Amino acid sequence: QVQLVESGGDLVQAGGSLRLSCTASGSILSIYVMGWYRQAPGNERELVATVTSDGSTNYVDSVKGRFTISRDSAKNTVYLQMNSLKPEDTGVYFCYVRLTTTKRVIYNGWGQGTQVTVSS
Repeated sequence: QVQLVESGGDLVQAGGSLRLSCTASGSILSIYVMGWYRQAPGNERELVATVTSDGSTNYVDSVKGRFTISRDSAKNTVYLQMNSLKPEDTGVYFCYVRLTTTKRVIYNGWGQGTQVTVSS
């Protein structure tokens, strides 16, 4: 059993900053990838950023230079620092993890989502 707990979503004015956190817990052997996706009303869920176990990062073009993803492997936690926020960043942000459980099963999981609203 694996749990993902997210926090940090809020209402913020354009140009402001937020920091999202997501912690994975439970029967975890090793984590390969942690990341963030977002979904705006009427849109499909899209990748925002990911970070692998070796520290490699990937960002969607629209957030490059504004968002930074980081990971604390000791705490099984991923962070998303979001700066210079724009109204188009509004959406529900979902944490994602790909890991191996203690039963040697590959697990792909999602958090419950945290709302980010950027007002103009």
